[in-house]
Amino acid sequence: MGEVTKIRNFRDLEVWKLGKEIVLDVYRVTREFPREEMYGLVSQMRRAAVSSPSNVAEGFNRRHNREYRQFLYVALGSCAELETQIDVAHDLELLKAGERGRLLEKLDHESRMLRNLIKRL
Repeated sequence: MGEVTKIRNFRDLEVWKLGKEIVLDVYRVTREFPREEMYGLVSQMRRAAVSSPSNVAEGFNRRHNREYRQFLYVALGSCAELETQIDVAHDLELLKAGERGRLLEKLDHESRMLRNLIKRL
């Protein structure tokens, strides 16, 4: 039987790890966007990406399930924002179909993980 790992802090949460991975991916792909998008779509995408793992971390440290759940809902909302922004970037031909697909697949996985965590609280 597999070893059960004790969750000591938010860094132990798989949903936080995946969220952080998405942040790094978003930063990498938006580096290639046109300079005029720096304060538009690039800024919005990066902010939405960073928001999700940040809210998971802050909620975890609140120590009350009701508050934690609220932060997880905010993280879930940030996933939806980022999904929309990824579609817009793709439609504007700033993001290749393969990158779009890869990011959306990770976001879908993160959203499912967040929903499951919310249910367990």
